[in-house]
Amino acid sequence: MTIQAETSAPASSVAAPSSKRWLQLLLGVLCMTMIANLQYGWTLFVNPMATKFGWELAAIQWAFTIFVLTETWLIPFEGYLEDKFGPRPLVLFGGIMVGISWAMNSYADSLMMLYVAQAIGGIGAGAVYGTCVGNALKWFPDRRGLAAGVTAAGFGMGSALTIIPISKVIAADGYEAAFLYFGILQSVVIVIASFLLRSPPKETLAARPTTLVSAQRSFSPLEMLKSPIFWVMYAMFVMMAAGGLMATAQLAPIAKDFKVADVPVSLLGITLPALTFALSLDRILNGVTRPFFGWVSDKIGREQTMFIAFGIEGIGILALGHYGHDPFMFVLLTGLVFFAWGEIYSLFPATCGDTFGSKFATTNAGLLYTAKGTAALLVPFSSILTKSTGSWHAVFYAAAGMNILAAVLALLVLKPMRERALRKQ
Repeated sequence: MTIQAETSAPASSVAAPSSKRWLQLLLGVLCMTMIANLQYGWTLFVNPMATKFGWELAAIQWAFTIFVLTETWLIPFEGYLEDKFGPRPLVLFGGIMVGISWAMNSYADSLMMLYVAQAIGGIGAGAVYGTCVGNALKWFPDRRGLAAGVTAAGFGMGSALTIIPISKVIAADGYEAAFLYFGILQSVVIVIASFLLRSPPKETLAARPTTLVSAQRSFSPLEMLKSPIFWVMYAMFVMMAAGGLMATAQLAPIAKDFKVADVPVSLLGITLPALTFALSLDRILNGVTRPFFGWVSDKIGREQTMFIAFGIEGIGILALGHYGHDPFMFVLLTGLVFFAWGEIYSLFPATCGDTFGSKFATTNAGLLYTAKGTAALLVPFSSILTKSTGSWHAVFYAAAGMNILAAVLALLVLKPMRERALRKQ
């Protein structure tokens, strides 16, 4: 594989008309915001479903895993369709599937129906997610880290404003009503936004960034799969995603076991129950981190940024396991964990775009994104491990260890591999 560092180029060679590409970016953020609850609002529904039907937590969390698997592992196929037909039909399809999924969740009275509904939701969310991120990478070849980060921020913090409304609907009318009302709302917004999405012009696709190491040409998905660089990134993505997905799916059960869920916490003049406060703050920080670290990586490099962020994540998870029994520390440390985790959804797509080019950016980034689905297979086992050991400590240690290992790999393995590829040009 030939990779080269780009020399300077006129701004017009890397940028489509500013108003057009920023509008496309904002539309992508809006669509991502509308699918955020499918993942980040899930934890609010787990305990109510367990209470109503008596289902085991591990059995319910398999529904979450199924959602993540279908959301991620089908993205390469959906990305291929987007590369071929453009973003509009894929996002339109995804919006419809999202609505069907949560409507089914509201009526699900068996685990099988819940699993099918979550699979449908995953397919829809994947179509929206993969398309919006891929489209951002294509429109912003000169600012891939920032563009991927801003787009992913919609998914990361899109549920922040709805955590409290969903909680109130669940408390007043039941979790079934929350699934139905918010499912319809999210679906309608995505469908409307889909009609405004466009692909960038060919000259933007052909452009390359001017400062970072970047592929001289676009590599096909098959060519990318033959590259060891891809598989190193894939392994790192799995390790990083596993801990964050565990925290996303299990935060409510962890708060319950730590006996802090309903304890009031005051911060910045706001007083809320610890779990509600944590969920709201976590979503905001999980969104902010994506454009922030994406922007940082545009300035100092992808691998250096990975090392910093991944290391903070590992330390944050260890601290949460030791100090999370205090309600105030629970809120602060979960915020730190989500802040240091969410950036993977900007750093990895940006690195993938830098390494393998823009033409097949949606498909290639989608193939890398399947690592999230692989990591999701570990989420139900976190419940099993906790039940067998009687605490969450083993889970926290395992997650922290994977994060620290990923940080080391970024500098000692991924960075040298990309540099060697540069020297071989």
